[in-house]
Amino acid sequence: DDASIADPTLAEMGKNLKEAMKMLEDSQRRTEEENGKKIVSGDIPGPLQGSGQDMVSILQLVQNLMHGDEDEEPQSTRIQNIGEQGHMALLGHSLGAYISTLDKEKLRKLTTRILSDTTLWLCRIFRYENGCAYFHEEEREGLAKICRLAIHSRYEDFVVDGFDVLYNKKPVIYLSAAARPGLGQYLCNQDVAFLEKLIKDDIERGRLPLLLVANAGTVAVGHTDKIGRLKELCEQYGIWLHVEGVNLATLALGYVSSSVLAATKCDSMTMTPGPWLGLPAVPAVTLYKHDDPALTLVAGLTSNKPADKLRALPLWLSLQYLGLDGIVERIKHACQLSQRLQESLKKVNHIKLLVEDELSSPVVVFRFFQELIGSGI
Repeated sequence: DDASIADPTLAEMGKNLKEAMKMLEDSQRRTEEENGKKIVSGDIPGPLQGSGQDMVSILQLVQNLMHGDEDEEPQSTRIQNIGEQGHMALLGHSLGAYISTLDKEKLRKLTTRILSDTTLWLCRIFRYENGCAYFHEEEREGLAKICRLAIHSRYEDFVVDGFDVLYNKKPVIYLSAAARPGLGQYLCNQDVAFLEKLIKDDIERGRLPLLLVANAGTVAVGHTDKIGRLKELCEQYGIWLHVEGVNLATLALGYVSSSVLAATKCDSMTMTPGPWLGLPAVPAVTLYKHDDPALTLVAGLTSNKPADKLRALPLWLSLQYLGLDGIVERIKHACQLSQRLQESLKKVNHIKLLVEDELSSPVVVFRFFQELIGSGI
């Protein structure tokens, strides 16, 4: 209720966002009522108007740019109704700009509290006790910073000599063969024994095994690595273990498969709460454990800048809006839908489930095959 908010700017901000989103979400209906007339001039850049435009006029322009081709592609341009929890995440971006105008001391206290709260909540929800958190817009950015931290931790002279120290003892990063494309080119096999042989060979050749990226339910393959065994291997050879994957979401549930639960012992993990919880414009999060604040600062995982800490704000607002019960319920619902889909697919001819051993997973992977006359498949 806006009436209970003492700060008039906050009340106005919430009201304006609500009105703006209502206008944009209702634009589809209005366009249909106008028989889908295309606004030709909307795509043509023009001069800046001499007189200032009001918010409604500017939003009208945004609406026209978003839906200008509605008559040609009615499905692709339909705006998603993001709901109340989505408005809360979007409010975080507006609120972040407003908070940044506070005086330095108030800004420092508030941003530190937001970062501390969000980190604590995420670590408790996903069973990653005493962890730190790095919030980032690009999903791969967290792993890039973890690589830098691992390099700084293993190469003591890296700060002074830079990349020259890597020439004498080249670092090796191992990726699961099930990893998503674009992570890197050094692939390792799922077979842990084969991986250990690979590590020993690298050590004999004067290389430094640095980092291993394991998967807990890739979107494309639905595969979970043997994370418990990989953790033992990493501890034996001093390798940093990083885990990512959609099955990490199930750490919030009462029952978690042992292969995913082992991820709570890893050195770091990257999570994407936005897609998991249906929240727009919230950052990805990399949780990690490290006891040297100087190295995490150099690696870019921690920052003294309030703007960097404010990246957590949309998630801070959204987690409070959903509550612990709401968060768990959403993840549980996704897993239940996946289980129902699996059961239905098992009854369909010419459909083969590729991953059936994953319990409580929000990923379903299947393949179509056609039986040939005179052959098994």
